[in-house]
Amino acid sequence: MSTGAEGRLAALGLTLPPPPQPFGSYVEAVRIGAMVYFSGMLPAVGHDLPVLGRVGAELTTEQGHDAARMAVLSALAAAKAFLGSLDKVTRVAKLGVYIATVGDFREHPRVADGASDVLRAVFGDELLSGRVVLGVASLPLGVPVELELLLEAAD
Repeated sequence: MSTGAEGRLAALGLTLPPPPQPFGSYVEAVRIGAMVYFSGMLPAVGHDLPVLGRVGAELTTEQGHDAARMAVLSALAAAKAFLGSLDKVTRVAKLGVYIATVGDFREHPRVADGASDVLRAVFGDELLSGRVVLGVASLPLGVPVELELLLEAAD
């Protein structure tokens, strides 16, 4: 079995959802040189949004964590569709996690770990980046989490 990202994904028993479809007038990914910039990745399954609400209000921290996990799996599906294989990823250059929360919410890192833990498991510590985690009043379409992802990829 491969020790690359595709092999790790299979070994973890993770199944990617259908690649996300734009909810507006944009594309899911753009490549400039070795860098692949992804549009805001939502906790979507194809074009469906199964989780809506704000963490700390309609959703618990654990539900937010699960939404971040769902969003990163959607991002990986977009990356695989765009690149042809996740084994082409040579670095996670940036992860931004935006979380729709109530004003006094303090568990942002726990929610963001839903995305970071999957990236660590699939790509390994050596390819991970730092991250930024922000709480916001609202996100598009009422989703609880939106990810900003920048990957470096081989040709």
